[in-house]
Amino acid sequence: MTTHIAWDKRADAAHKTLEKRFWNADLSVYSPSYPWANDRIEDPFHYWWQAHALDVLVDGLERTGDPFYENRINELLHGVIISNEGSITNNYYDDMLWMALALLRAHNLTKSNAYLGYSRVLWNDIKTGWNDHCGGGIAWRKQQLDYKNTPSNGPAVILAARLYQLEGQEEDLDWAKRIFHWLTKHLVDPETGFVWDGMNREQDGKIDKDWEYTYCQGVYMGAAHELFKCTGDSTFLAKASRTADTAIVHLANDDLVLLAEGDSDGDCGLFKGIFVRYLANLVMENGNPLWQEFFLANGHSLWERARSPEGFFANSWEGPVKTPVSLSVQLSGTMLLESLARMQQSGNL
Repeated sequence: MTTHIAWDKRADAAHKTLEKRFWNADLSVYSPSYPWANDRIEDPFHYWWQAHALDVLVDGLERTGDPFYENRINELLHGVIISNEGSITNNYYDDMLWMALALLRAHNLTKSNAYLGYSRVLWNDIKTGWNDHCGGGIAWRKQQLDYKNTPSNGPAVILAARLYQLEGQEEDLDWAKRIFHWLTKHLVDPETGFVWDGMNREQDGKIDKDWEYTYCQGVYMGAAHELFKCTGDSTFLAKASRTADTAIVHLANDDLVLLAEGDSDGDCGLFKGIFVRYLANLVMENGNPLWQEFFLANGHSLWERARSPEGFFANSWEGPVKTPVSLSVQLSGTMLLESLARMQQSGNL
């Protein structure tokens, strides 16, 4: 079914659209939408969108080795720091985690100690978000230390585990295990493996079980998978696999296609891309036929039904494309195509 489709060429096309339509050369960051009339990034600055843009550039570099991507990563990092008031850190722990993860991947490819150094600076700041509210866990933001959620804790496990794999510091592995066990205990349905978003958002101790998002499933899968790689303990892989199966049944339609989440111009546009990024890692681990079918269904639907002639993607991967097109939405589509290209390149599709 995929022999005649070059997913790498489709990923290349997605990158060309990002560069042609979204790159702001004056600010060295990606504009938050196309068209974008202003000559400056809006307030507040979408730091975490830029982090995922950096991650997508790492995808391109990993797949092609093209020095363009390495140069653009460096440009974007400096642009982010300037737009972020001269700092790599901010007040949102989940935002910093996305940046740290992207920079760590960039370091692994380029061997730049600067990228690793930034990841460590971010990680040291992120660890200050752990406290005893809700029995532990990393807070969502510094102004709200008693609100804990999956978007801050799942990526924290992934980061700590990957730092351990790189440098072998037991403290990082201990952090990864502790955060994962807290997350599993408090925000994962023990019956199904479905991952809830957060708890105590309004200081009432309640869990936001009605916030059903793909990226919560994605980062939990990613967290469990990284711990499996660190420890060889297959129970972690089983947890990741159960959540993946539950998420596909619960959040995709009968054709296995993921639909829109939230507004087409907001943060939710990134959620599907995060999910497929970490599911792709699981496919690379064991090649589950259902997950491969899921990727093909979404890839075909995105390209044939949710892509405009100009190369823009829709928030729903069933389409249609609506303008203005958000950077968050465009990045998600690019993540899907990069995931398909990576799986095809490795023989897992």
